[in-house]
Amino acid sequence: MTRQIKVGGVLIGGGAPITIQSMTNTPTQDTAATLEQIRKLAAAGCQIVRVAVPHMEAARAVGKIKENSPIPVVVDIHFDYKLALEAVAAGADKVRINPGNIGGEDRVKAVADACRQKNIPIRIGVNGGSLEKSILAKYGAVCPEAMVESAFGHIRLLEKFDFTDICVSLKSSSVPITMRACQLMAQRGDYPLHIGVTEAGTLRMGTLKSAVGVGGLLALGIGDTMRVSLSADPVEEIYAAREILKAAGIHREGPELVSCPTCGRTRIDLIALANEVEERLKQVDKPITVAVMGCAVNGPGEAAAADCGIAGGIGEGLLFQKGEIIKKVPQERLVDELFTLIETL
Repeated sequence: MTRQIKVGGVLIGGGAPITIQSMTNTPTQDTAATLEQIRKLAAAGCQIVRVAVPHMEAARAVGKIKENSPIPVVVDIHFDYKLALEAVAAGADKVRINPGNIGGEDRVKAVADACRQKNIPIRIGVNGGSLEKSILAKYGAVCPEAMVESAFGHIRLLEKFDFTDICVSLKSSSVPITMRACQLMAQRGDYPLHIGVTEAGTLRMGTLKSAVGVGGLLALGIGDTMRVSLSADPVEEIYAAREILKAAGIHREGPELVSCPTCGRTRIDLIALANEVEERLKQVDKPITVAVMGCAVNGPGEAAAADCGIAGGIGEGLLFQKGEIIKKVPQERLVDELFTLIETL
């Protein structure tokens, strides 16, 4: 089990539930727009949010954002340690830095001291695309071992100043490299891990890569907090993260839809039916499994583990619960009858 840190009032590691994170894409100094996006993220299920702090104007905006944010706020710092100090003073809940790229050890110590005084953790963010030149020269290319060595170098630097309130992330745009780096880190250290595939891509491809990389790590018991990085509205990152947690068997919140892939026996527009059910399930918060099957002959039996479901036929379908057929229903009323049943569960 990893150590535990606290980000605002949210626990990470040490057996705490896995938390979902995202990052705003508004100019941080535009506090109204940033807070509006944070509220949307929180409503979708985001538990920790990160904001970029590229200059002092953004750092000074952190106080107002923190004061009005419904969830803890992490500041993302690169190169300028003064931005970290300003953001910490403004009330940030966590700082994300690479200790090796903010200057000399005196600057690292200044940030570590400021965070210690406020009980604010630091996330060491190691990205495959920004490894130290000396480490790249040693390994010849970005690889899991190089990323882990970089992470431990940053850890030692913070530990040198008696700072151990640390979370670590090792991210690459390569799924295999990301997964192996996190596995090695989990074997060699006990700091909590923030997992994700960086620069994963668009909504479709980025979700797929994250499902394999993040979901694969979660299925192996690795990871304490997560972000799905998408070239899309940040709210989509939260939806994807929630589904990945469900698929990995971590969270059992809200309904899960199972549906068959269709075949030559299908006599109903199953794809449209499944999409309609999926859309209507967004308004349901019960932890149930709902099945949409295309074959009235095999459907109820194949989906016996589902709490309820429907199976299509020619002009009509079956409504079933726990594999037991309840009644035949005209095709046009299948979905309505299904949700009437769901209301009773």
